[in-house]
Amino acid sequence: MTSEAMPLSVLDLSPVPSGTKPSEALHETLELAKSVEAAGYSRFWLAEHHNIPSVASSTPEVMIAAVAAVTSTIRVGSGGIMLPNHSPLKVAETFRVLAGLHPGRIDLGIGRAPGTDQRTALALRRSREALAADDFPDQYAELRAYAEGFPADHPFAPITAQPSDVPLPPVWILGSSTYGGQAAAILGTGFAYAGHFGTLDPAGVIGKYKEIFQPSAEQSEPHAILALAAIVAETEERAQQLAQANALSMLRLRSGRPGPLPSPEEAAAYPWSEGEKAAVEEWTNVVSVGTPDQVAADLGRRANKAGADELIITTAIHDPAERRHSFTLLAEAWGLKPR
Repeated sequence: MTSEAMPLSVLDLSPVPSGTKPSEALHETLELAKSVEAAGYSRFWLAEHHNIPSVASSTPEVMIAAVAAVTSTIRVGSGGIMLPNHSPLKVAETFRVLAGLHPGRIDLGIGRAPGTDQRTALALRRSREALAADDFPDQYAELRAYAEGFPADHPFAPITAQPSDVPLPPVWILGSSTYGGQAAAILGTGFAYAGHFGTLDPAGVIGKYKEIFQPSAEQSEPHAILALAAIVAETEERAQQLAQANALSMLRLRSGRPGPLPSPEEAAAYPWSEGEKAAVEEWTNVVSVGTPDQVAADLGRRANKAGADELIITTAIHDPAERRHSFTLLAEAWGLKPR
């Protein structure tokens, strides 16, 4: 597998390692962005999550600005902005500003999930009616209209998202179910499938997206990005140690005991029950773990099986330097050309 055959990108959640301040994770995100740009990755996307102690990525629009300011060639975007949490006007304004500051480098990935628990989602959306609303197509249409114009009789027709001389960045719709792919196809946008936690077969979701894709003024052909989790180390033994720490973090999150990302030493000392081992085995099966060649081969197999056009990788490792090294090792094994 080479970069010419399939681009490789990064999805960052600003993981918070145990024993550190959450704000330090934000600075490590900037260091990672500079590192993966030099290694030849195509995009650097920032996620939106709220009220989760293991990740600091609550405001991707702010981090996009910061990342774009310390890089010069890599595309930077949201993976994604959870549209129901925000006013479409504010999203249009924010991303026009970003595109004006960094022309040709910004991506607007949007999703419809809250990116958090229901209590926090209520705090974000301010009403139970908004929490229960299923109006993503209407929100998306409003978002585009602030940049492209409303019908003359629309009450928001006099409103334009500034700066008005900048188009909206390329839009990608995210999803972990069939809905996201179908919405992306009907609306004529790119599609990113969350294969790092989605439970459906990516091949079916991506295949359907490409089958029913309707060209739009913004995009003439379908383009599918598959998000996968990977952990790469010099040795298989070390990779498995890092993966065990990631598994413990996931166990705590899904059992209602979320906390910062544990170290491999913490994971090794944890008294795993048989039930817990069985539970994390299912989750860890979606993570590609091993040496650079092992992981590159596994990711290539998964991407080809899914019919993806591009891969975007997320990696959670306690030591920030070791996390950067994981991405560097993968880039070399994938055949990316350093910048």
